[in-house]
Amino acid sequence: MADTWLIVGLGNPGPRYEATRHNVGQMVIDELARRRSESLRSHKAGARVAESWLRPGGAKLVLAKPNSFMNVSGGPVSGLAAFYSVPAERVVVVHDELDIPFDSLKLKIGGGHGGHNGVRDVAKALGTPEFPRVRVGIGRPPGRQDPADWVLDPFGSAERQVLPIAIGDAADAVEQLVEEGLLAAQQRHHAPRA
Repeated sequence: MADTWLIVGLGNPGPRYEATRHNVGQMVIDELARRRSESLRSHKAGARVAESWLRPGGAKLVLAKPNSFMNVSGGPVSGLAAFYSVPAERVVVVHDELDIPFDSLKLKIGGGHGGHNGVRDVAKALGTPEFPRVRVGIGRPPGRQDPADWVLDPFGSAERQVLPIAIGDAADAVEQLVEEGLLAAQQRHHAPRA
């Protein structure tokens, strides 16, 4: 049987947060579901989920958006991992990252949470930080704006022009990570843009 991968986009629930920087991980899940003509349905683990395949005959993908707020994402993620019997090394967490410039992304497995409370809660709930992460850059706020406010702001108009490309790149990175492994995905997606 093909490996099952749980792909989780972190964010906050509800229309108030839908278009904010903190929800870029959930936007990537929407793109992955759209590519597969899937819609997300409610799951008892406290998330919306779509089950699909990377490609015919490939790995099974469980695409998920927790219904919880960002800082308590761990419960739904660990619940889904248990339900689908997915080990931490196949739980891919897609999230926003302040320390990466907008329109860039980085992939890694394990490490610290970098002050990201959603990642911290997932690591705590899974009992390990050793899970793959697709970190979508949102950049630091300008001037003295509090990062906590910045992440809850919608993307600016110039950013919105580029956002679909950034989301598409992150979705590509998830697919490549599952298909070819971390190193191949890093080599492609860590390169500076031409």
